[in-house]
Amino acid sequence: MLPGLSHAAPAATLEARLDRDFAQRRVPVAGGQQALRECGAGPAIVLLHGIGSGAASWLQVAGQLASQARVIAWDAPGYGDSSPLESPAPKAEQYAARLVQMLDALEVERCVLVGHSLGALPAMAFARSAQAHRVSRLLLISPARGYGAPERAGQRQQVRQQRLENLDRLGIAGLAEQRSAHMLSSNASAQALAWVRWNMARLDPGGYRQAIELLCGDDLLRHGRPAMPCEVHCGEADRITPAEACLTLAKALGARFDLIADAGHASPIEQPLVVAGRLAFAIKESLTGRTL
Repeated sequence: MLPGLSHAAPAATLEARLDRDFAQRRVPVAGGQQALRECGAGPAIVLLHGIGSGAASWLQVAGQLASQARVIAWDAPGYGDSSPLESPAPKAEQYAARLVQMLDALEVERCVLVGHSLGALPAMAFARSAQAHRVSRLLLISPARGYGAPERAGQRQQVRQQRLENLDRLGIAGLAEQRSAHMLSSNASAQALAWVRWNMARLDPGGYRQAIELLCGDDLLRHGRPAMPCEVHCGEADRITPAEACLTLAKALGARFDLIADAGHASPIEQPLVVAGRLAFAIKESLTGRTL
């Protein structure tokens, strides 16, 4: 763990240490730049955040892993300082193509790939693409399936309309204020709530709109089962992607399923020590070449 970085540190303390302990980098990509945060050395683990977050949300997890891995967390296209994608309604493959460019720029040939929430969609697209050989193990944390399947058309229209209306009515600051608590369990600390809110308040409206289109227009299961070992983890108190829904996805993907105790949807913030432990074990297993 990075010196003095407690998983219960106040949000202001985490913000103050962010650039020092989990420094931002920008690498050139087609059409602009890709921003990421990086620390540590060793085998690479790549972290993809959810729709209401950013690279900084992985700070405490990264601090736990830095002594044993090269930890890379992107700000998704349109988030933070990352250039948006060209399409107003991108599919997971377009996010995955940007991931290829980022890994190429960082000279990462092989990694453990982790997708949290909406980050599961580009992670799965990458893992099922011609780049699959670069993924030794795939971990999905509270994965969002998306609403792109034909049978989810009714939900798709409702979710898209609701999210866009909330963005227009509340703005990013209002969304952060109203939605943060839904990301956590009822027993979450004030520090966890503040850090979720801090990350959400830094969303870019344009990037968030593209992410809404990804959520509503794509489907995790259309990619099929990944060839590499795959795990699904979910907070036991997750109200956004409930445990039952995550278990259903895990079965469809042929993946191992595990709950994260005392955690809601934002388990990397609410239970960073537990999540880091799961990721550290995945890194170890990837090095031995063991399957699930």
